[in-house]
Amino acid sequence: MKIAFMFPGQGSQYPGMGRELAAKYPVARETFEAADNALGFALSKLCFEGPEADLKLTENTQPAILTCSVAFARVLEAEGVTPDLVAGHSLGEYSAVVAAGGMHFEDAVAAVRKRGRYMQEAVPVGAGTMAAILGMELATVEEACRDAAAATGLVVSPANINSPDQVVIAGATAAVENAVELAKGRGAKRAVILPVSAPFHCSMLRPAQDRLAPDLEAIQFSDLRAPLVNNLTASEVMSGDKVRAGLIGQVSAPVMWDRSMRRMSDLGATIFVEVGPGRVLSGLLRQINKSLISTNVEDEKSLLAALPRLKAAVTQ
Repeated sequence: MKIAFMFPGQGSQYPGMGRELAAKYPVARETFEAADNALGFALSKLCFEGPEADLKLTENTQPAILTCSVAFARVLEAEGVTPDLVAGHSLGEYSAVVAAGGMHFEDAVAAVRKRGRYMQEAVPVGAGTMAAILGMELATVEEACRDAAAATGLVVSPANINSPDQVVIAGATAAVENAVELAKGRGAKRAVILPVSAPFHCSMLRPAQDRLAPDLEAIQFSDLRAPLVNNLTASEVMSGDKVRAGLIGQVSAPVMWDRSMRRMSDLGATIFVEVGPGRVLSGLLRQINKSLISTNVEDEKSLLAALPRLKAAVTQ
């Protein structure tokens, strides 16, 4: 049986995340301490205590989720559970790369703090936004985006292709609002503007991508211990150079999550483990394929519930 680790992205954060496992597992505590040292401030305190308003700031959210996810993956490794395949949603791809041995954790946590700042600064607050379109086929969403872009002369495009039932779009605020109205009129079950501070994963984020590229070029990447199915192409990569290229390109390109999960299943993944705060990815997996088995690890209760099944899979 093959185990696939999937790592969450921005939006899964909450005050208190990681506190329990850091208190009980030295390897988790050491990961938070390493993050504090790498960043020069108490990220661990922000994760464990909040305040929520500070935790939601993009440049804090990204290293916070990365640190929790890597800490939880290291706890699993200490328990004898390692992945055969990895993937991460947007920011989560960094967690996946660290877990697969592609980059040092300290390099990753510093890089994603810059990534968060660059992404926030790429577009003035209010100039761009995102919206979730539910219950509409991708081709129809794409058509609504094209029509909205033509009507407004502004950018709007699919940003997160999450499942057959959920596509998130991003772009200039007026264009996204226009696309939402078109989607509602063309049969979407729901179309709702999201409470985000920037239009992630669209061409408006190209300035952030251009700023991030030299930072990632300066970091040493290694070939992976387990294949990464990346956001950019929904195909598996192993070489450090291809991992880096994918992390650069995904800033302004759509997250191909639906295709990524299907590819992991095609590669033989039989158990999917959401490693990090929340259960967003487990919910998406059920929308993609109800027959796929998923579990999550974010605290001691979920860890202890998951371990027997995971350890059994390791021995098969």
